[in-house]
Amino acid sequence: MTATCAHDHRLSVPARVLGKAIRGYQSLFAGKVSPCRYVPSCSSYALEALEGHGFVRGSWLSVRRLGRCHPWGGHGWDPVPERKAA
Repeated sequence: MTATCAHDHRLSVPARVLGKAIRGYQSLFAGKVSPCRYVPSCSSYALEALEGHGFVRGSWLSVRRLGRCHPWGGHGWDPVPERKAA
């Protein structure tokens, strides 16, 4: 079992489905679209956000990141925020 599969079992069903869709996007379009303005790429950021924060918060963080990804937005290192302790 790969590390990705091990993570998948801890995620909710919606998070797993969205994660598989993002991985599909990555395999189909890797190197075919212009490079991302940020590191990690938006799709890698989304996967990290889903794994670290779950479906709802991870999706929200991903949408916010995509909203910043435009010619007048920022660039450079933009990591997923740490999960706050409960």
